[in-house]
Parts: sequence; C-alpha cells; structure tokens
Amino acid sequence: REFAADLELVWEAWTNPEILDQWWAPKPYTSKTKFMDFKVGGRRFYAMVSPEGMEIGWQIQDYTSINPKTNFKFLSAFADKDENPNLPGSNWDLNFSELNGTTTVYISIYNESRERMEKMMEMGFKEGFTLGLQQLDELLTLKK
Repeated sequence: REFAADLELVWEAWTNPEILDQWWAPKPYTSKTKFMDFKVGGRRFYAMVSPEGMEIGWQIQDYTSINPKTNFKFLSAFADKDENPNLPGSNWDLNFSELNGTTTVYISIYNESRERMEKMMEMGFKEGFTLGLQQLDELLTLKK
C-alpha cells in the first residue's frame, strides 16, 4: 500500500498507539489500546469497540522483530479481556520504504492453515482492513 507521506510519519502511524487507535478499526468501530510496548518481546493489547461502546473483541500483537523505519513483525491473536490468547494467530511482516515522498508498506500475513485464513476472510478481515488503510491514508493527508 502506498501513502503520499514521508517514511517517518507512516512509521509513527503504525507504531504509536494514539495514532493507531485513530485508524486501525473500520468506522463506525474504533480501536482502544489498553497498552502497547513497541519493542522486541513487547506487546500491544487492544479491543475493537462498537458504536454502542461494547468491546467486541480483544487482540494481542506480540512483537517478534523490529528494524526501525524498515520492518517489524508480530504475532496477532484474538484474546479474552484478561489477555489470554486464542491461538493460533497470524504472523505479520511489514516492510517500509520511501521514494520521493511516497512511502510503501508491504504487508505479508501468514496463517498456519488455509482453513484459518478462510475463516478470517469470512469474518470480513479483507474489507475491514482495507477500510482501515483508507482511514490511515486520510489521516496522513491531514497530518502533512
């Protein structure tokens, strides 16, 4: 996905919980980060929140690799409100590059089985994530 913004701003949008919560969930839902420790071995613990204020699903992102402003990887898994993961999760690999003021983020998501991937698609992951990325694009345009 390409963004008409510099690398510093795009990286910050993916790694700062205050900014992440502004775009991560597709409207009318919001994202609510309970805590985030962006370091190898660290974790983001957050919920999707319905328009009525219901926390409809907690998720964990366990950071497994970070190369500042270039790449980071994490395991994403659903969880309960007490931070107990529902494994297996998905392994995410994000790569960032900038050319002439345009930043490209290459996103690879690996699931342990085709069945799990199909279940994610049935739950609306593709549509929801696409909407979230559009919200990020709009947010970055405002911050320029």
